[in-house]
Amino acid sequence: MNKSIPEIVFATNNPHKLEEVRAILKGRVKVLSLGDIDCHDDIPETADTLEGNALIKARWVKEKYGYDCFADDTGLLVDALDGGPGVYSARFAGDHCSPDDNIALLLEKLQGEKNRQAKFCTVIALIQGDKEYLFEGEVKGTIAEKHCGTAGFGYDPVFIPENSNLSFAEMSPESKNEISHRGRAVAKLASFLLNS
Repeated sequence: MNKSIPEIVFATNNPHKLEEVRAILKGRVKVLSLGDIDCHDDIPETADTLEGNALIKARWVKEKYGYDCFADDTGLLVDALDGGPGVYSARFAGDHCSPDDNIALLLEKLQGEKNRQAKFCTVIALIQGDKEYLFEGEVKGTIAEKHCGTAGFGYDPVFIPENSNLSFAEMSPESKNEISHRGRAVAKLASFLLNS
């Protein structure tokens, strides 16, 4: 008898992240969006760590809506910025900034900087029943000197993963997902969900 496909909520309002995670999971897990469960809350992200923010979002959905769920938080950690923007990556250039604003500020701060080493880190918090789990993924790379490519989202046009000459925004979604921080964290999540 076939095991039924697990169903879980992904606590994000970012359609790009939702699409990316659904693509990585390839239908092995049914991923519901916040809209699917009629959650239109502005969930706060007030922790000073990626783990903390992921847990805040997952606990919010579990406590208020009752669904098993997972949430992620991702940060870009740049060596020359002492690990910044880190947990503030999405609002690096201010509360209502666009991804292009964030990239412009990042490139401005790195102007003339020889050390362009950086890494992307994703932490996923999963709540199943009354248990909480964390899964992490990271990818090292460098920050390009200008925008390269039009695919992806966020800092993808300026992040070149190690062992590649292409930015994330120049890769196909499949190629990016195979090596990305989120891809690695989601692979751990998928393995857990499908084997538990």
